[in-house]
Amino acid sequence: MARWKALPEELDPQVKEFASQLRRLVDRSGLSIAAVADRTGYSKTSWERYLNGRLLPPKGAVLALADVTGTNAGHLTTMWELAERAWSRSEMRHDMTMEAIRISQARAALGELGQTPAPAKGGRPGRRTTTDPAAPPAGIGFGGTGVGGAGAPANGAGGRTPAGAPQDFLISPQRNGGGPGPGSADGQRRRRKTTMFLAGVVGALLVVAAAVLLTGLGGTDKDPVAKDKPKPRPATSAPELPAGVKCAGDDCTGEDPEAMGCGGEFAETTASATVGTAFVEVRYSKTCGAAWARITQATVGDKVQIASGAAAADRPGAQNGLVDADRDAYTPMVAVPKAADAKACATLVSGVKGCTAQ
Repeated sequence: MARWKALPEELDPQVKEFASQLRRLVDRSGLSIAAVADRTGYSKTSWERYLNGRLLPPKGAVLALADVTGTNAGHLTTMWELAERAWSRSEMRHDMTMEAIRISQARAALGELGQTPAPAKGGRPGRRTTTDPAAPPAGIGFGGTGVGGAGAPANGAGGRTPAGAPQDFLISPQRNGGGPGPGSADGQRRRRKTTMFLAGVVGALLVVAAAVLLTGLGGTDKDPVAKDKPKPRPATSAPELPAGVKCAGDDCTGEDPEAMGCGGEFAETTASATVGTAFVEVRYSKTCGAAWARITQATVGDKVQIASGAAAADRPGAQNGLVDADRDAYTPMVAVPKAADAKACATLVSGVKGCTAQ
């Protein structure tokens, strides 16, 4: 078998030990990952993720591997439970980190929306506006002079500001009334919001009007051209395939059953035979409408072949497989209407030949 890739450094030690144990079981069995996938009912892609530490296998996959490799299921289940707890802890830490990042981003966004008071003339914030209802109009003193200092004489008849009166009696036009002036930042923001709201309303009305026109308000009887327009035919499409399945029928001929997602849970053995020391099977996928041959307990150089019933005589449409490194191999697929139309044959290096019965 090919050498395993190094497990990710960030893996929890418990998960890493469990993944290493799964690798040892597969190595000891002498099966390829494709064969493990075919026998356990879990796809080849899934097993590659399990064995490379990118995903923790479900308990069902672990029990299926124990059955295929003849391993004590109790011991392997205990290791899986420990790895599952470690995996959950790692996911929890990751979720907490991501939550903290989201909270920090939300706080930063809220900070950007915060409002600060507009500076008054001279670069300093304006004074608090008086709320005294008896206060005189902005910029006008008691005597109408418009000027009043803190040290002015307290002679109301002389038109002066009373002595000791606070300077807030003299209110600048920008602060009169306690509200933002038309040129303030708040006023500009309000105008922008109002403009955007009105633009949104106008856009919505345009969309509604377009929809009414496109649906032909009043029917097509008033439109002589509409009567002559050809009506589109309903589109026809092939039946939807399950997730992961990539072909059906003739499109599967010559394709790898594992790569096309036709193996695992979508396949079953419909015929088998013992040829010499090897075991030959017809694997059939009703979902894909195709079959392929598999040989196990074989020797390097043994050959296996699959053909449909129509091609069984001269076998022009047969697909072939060769045992090269592992003790098993399988062929590409052939499209067959039903499982009984497929026939698998093996030719061993010892010269022994044999086929499954149709």
